Amino acid sequence: MKLTLAEPKYLKESVSIISEIVTEATIKVNEDGIELIAMDPANVALVVFRLLSSSFVSYEIDGPTSITLNLNNLKQVLRRTKGGDTLTLELEENKLKIVLQSTSKRTFHLPLIDMEEKEQKVPELSFNTTIVTQSSILNDGVDDVDIVGESVTLASKEGLFSISSKGDLTKADVAIPADKVTKVVVEEESKAKYSIEYLKKMIAGGKLSDVVQIKFSNDYPLKLEYLVQNKLELSFILAPRVDND
Repeated sequence: MKLTLAEPKYLKESVSIISEIVTEATIKVNEDGIELIAMDPANVALVVFRLLSSSFVSYEIDGPTSITLNLNNLKQVLRRTKGGDTLTLELEENKLKIVLQSTSKRTFHLPLIDMEEKEQKVPELSFNTTIVTQSSILNDGVDDVDIVGESVTLASKEGLFSISSKGDLTKADVAIPADKVTKVVVEEESKAKYSIEYLKKMIAGGKLSDVVQIKFSNDYPLKLEYLVQNKLELSFILAPRVDND
């Protein structure tokens, strides 16, 4: 296989975000593009990443293949990309060869990992609430309530999306009304609580897309989707937090 990207930032930023949640993962390469579906070690978060073959300036494969890597190692190499670099991925003697080329040619070899491969499936979920808004609006809301507590509550009702958190004595609430920028579709009023630690890692997807799709229901998993048309999809599914009190 030989895959060349003229815009390495999509791979670079995606791997940087994913590596905060998953350390080792299998990347599947087929005629449609490259795909990574992985669960974090605590079984709290699922990551789905697809970089379409249409993102590549050259995409040559002999057939479907799988590459298992340490994502932190891959992240360190991808950090070396500079503006104007092309990035080429090849398999060579049980290693992933990465070539960065502009005024100079830099070559890196990363070892492949033998990992027992379990087929990770994306669960079929149906949601009562779908919010489409600017990534910056979600990020600001999460940052606002982060100063208060360790969990965040997302709630929806007709025409309104809210983000809130409670501490021992403090409370923060961010109300985001539906408008030209924010679309709120509510089949049923919904409310669910999630880990703010995981959510902060996921909303870094705003580096890839200015728009985020937020889906949830009552005490139900959250799905965040970041899409770049004809290039990539990065989405996350996060389990809800259940109160013991």
